[in-house]
Amino acid sequence: MKKTALFAIIALTASCITATAQKQNKKIMKKVLFVVTSHDKLGNTGEKTGFWTEELAAPYYALADEGVQIDIATPLGGQPPIDPKSADPSSATEDTKRFDADTVLLEKLKNTKKLSEVNQADYDAVFYPGGHGPLWDLAEDANSAKLIESFYTHKKPIAFVCHAPGVLKNVKINGEYLVKGKKVTGFANTEEEAVGLTKIVPFLLEDVLQQNGAIFSKTDDWHPYAVEDGLLITGQNPASSKLVAEKLLLQLNAKK
Repeated sequence: MKKTALFAIIALTASCITATAQKQNKKIMKKVLFVVTSHDKLGNTGEKTGFWTEELAAPYYALADEGVQIDIATPLGGQPPIDPKSADPSSATEDTKRFDADTVLLEKLKNTKKLSEVNQADYDAVFYPGGHGPLWDLAEDANSAKLIESFYTHKKPIAFVCHAPGVLKNVKINGEYLVKGKKVTGFANTEEEAVGLTKIVPFLLEDVLQQNGAIFSKTDDWHPYAVEDGLLITGQNPASSKLVAEKLLLQLNAKK
């Protein structure tokens, strides 16, 4: 009888430990929504644009490798356009090489959710990769603006890199621009000049954010730089993608 009782106690203890571990895992598991452009025309140049591969790949793997679940949404749903320049071998990084061979992620991109059908309540944070595409569609997308506002007002991190801070152009909280008085960065005017697109893009990101009251800062062109102001995380350029993801991950891990 004593042995039977001992075995029962051991079994019950093991069961409790397993149940506790499962509950802890559920608490630890975080879920992030990536919002990607559907726009593929580079103004009136006749060239293609879209999202910049490094700016999706580097944050995706930085988060996914730490157990974060990621969904991807676009304004139109389905396959988002990739900026052909970002797929060029000259722009390759370890993350983009991994991306090119990642059949699971490539399949996920073919079947992105429609932005109008996602709900911030299902996620712990939102992240926007750049590329020039977002300046045309996401910057003017009412669904995107409402989504960002909802994440922010529900005390969830919002993160953007390179051109993606441009999608904050029309986002307001209680009638004021979200970026007003906030420290931000993004693709600098000098970087836009360097790629020869200052007269092509619908607006210069640095100018618009400053016009909306943001405290804009930057480092040298093409160098990694990210700024965190409360829930708002922004990165300057493709090289800043992993920095943004690291700051986002710290915020996610800090939340119970």
